[in-house]
Amino acid sequence: MSFLTAEWRRLALANYKVDPAILEPYLPYKTELDIYNGICYASLVGFMFKNVRVLGLKIPGHVHFEEVNLRFYVRCKEAGEWKRGVVFVKEIVPKHAISFVANTVYNEVYETRKMNHIWEEKANELLTTYNWKNKKDWFSFSVTSDTIAKPIPLDSETEFITEHYWGYNKTGKHTTTEYQVTHPKWNAYDIKSYKIKADFAREYGENFRFLNDAEPISVMLAEGSSITIEGKSTIR
Repeated sequence: MSFLTAEWRRLALANYKVDPAILEPYLPYKTELDIYNGICYASLVGFMFKNVRVLGLKIPGHVHFEEVNLRFYVRCKEAGEWKRGVVFVKEIVPKHAISFVANTVYNEVYETRKMNHIWEEKANELLTTYNWKNKKDWFSFSVTSDTIAKPIPLDSETEFITEHYWGYNKTGKHTTTEYQVTHPKWNAYDIKSYKIKADFAREYGENFRFLNDAEPISVMLAEGSSITIEGKSTIR
């Protein structure tokens, strides 16, 4: 049985070019940065968790909720084949129990905050907004898109960003937590505009202050799907 089943819906992704030297201290043991067309990416991601079940059971009050995270892309070789995954700098959710389970079971870096979202459709446009509170201030990530999601082209930047099926967490100098995420290939919406209001230094540390003045090299909105998160293993 999968540890967690759910849906990830309306995934907004702002993708930044990052100097690999900034991310290398965060690399878990036995992983290396996954580079696409010579670019090292980090992504600000906002989305909805829906219909969440843990070990097949719904937890009252924890079935639907927002998440915002900052992540980057890695790969890990096993039996001569590369497994492509992500590492999270931080994940933000509005539910304390989710943060507790993720931090204790999967060695994630979750924080619990006040959050909300706005999903609207008007004038043949979708508005997707995720808001989260940082002390007294509200940060936000908003995307305006077309209303019809289209298949993601093969070998595209969008495919690279959305097709990473493993999670890796640094647990020690010579240990890494690994877990698999499963989902079908997604469709994505064409983007019309976006707006990001956030202080990356306050949220993610001084190493990421440069993102306050950086423009993302791409912004995406993936439709999402049902997903599973499988049990963890340890790489030594």
